[in-house]
Amino acid sequence: MTGRKDVGVSERQSADGTVGKALEVLDRVAAFGRPVRFSEVLEGSTFPKATLYRFVQTLTNQGMLSFDPDRQTYAPGVRLVRLAHAAWAQSSLAPVARPHLDRLSALVGETVHLAQMDNAQVLYVDKRNAAMPVEMFSQAGKVGPAYCTGVGKAMLAHLDEATLARVIKQQSFHAFTPNTLTTESALRAELDAIRTRGHAFDREEHEPGIICIAMPILSSSRRLMGALSVTGTTRRITLAELEKLAPTLRETAQAIARDAQDWRFPENANQAKGI
Repeated sequence: MTGRKDVGVSERQSADGTVGKALEVLDRVAAFGRPVRFSEVLEGSTFPKATLYRFVQTLTNQGMLSFDPDRQTYAPGVRLVRLAHAAWAQSSLAPVARPHLDRLSALVGETVHLAQMDNAQVLYVDKRNAAMPVEMFSQAGKVGPAYCTGVGKAMLAHLDEATLARVIKQQSFHAFTPNTLTTESALRAELDAIRTRGHAFDREEHEPGIICIAMPILSSSRRLMGALSVTGTTRRITLAELEKLAPTLRETAQAIARDAQDWRFPENANQAKGI
């Protein structure tokens, strides 16, 4: 359970028209995490059966969904793999951040995450495992909750108020552990503390035994680009020990931001160099 739908979903669907509705169907199929029958997609859908079937067929014809005639099931199509690869290469921080993540991982020996906001959730775009890996929820390409993860809170703390208010409305505030923040007021107080100290923590809020320190990745104009974290297990590290990594984490986040700006806006980088 990673979040609830925005109260304005129906209004947004109407504004986005057919494309928005088709993408909702695509999201619905992908959310099952396995091949799914049409009847399963229909159950709980807001669309009439004929409308939903039309969307499913169009998505299948366009390669966005694949259909297995033997099992009569639908799954995300291979065209999405191509689009996902292009998005990863062109829109995510992962390609630019790769050498920085490698250096940080070798230095700290714990799990390193790179994440960006995906609407109201956290999208893990890259990961480096610890020297002694520990099984945990986060994997590159996976989506997680923003309100109870270190990278999520680090990013929430640097959203403008209008965006933050909208995003908070979409959080489920489900109690994953006894430490999970389950109210807007508690989350906002935590975000204030994050802005003051400059970094965020996950105090076993999403998974028992898993803690982290997270740092926002901000452009020179303080625009949010993503977040970086070092994650460990309470069996071998403490929050106090993780906090000692804050300066190193901050330097890495700043280096990623600089490289990302030069990559996305090369003309600005050339001007700064006098080229």
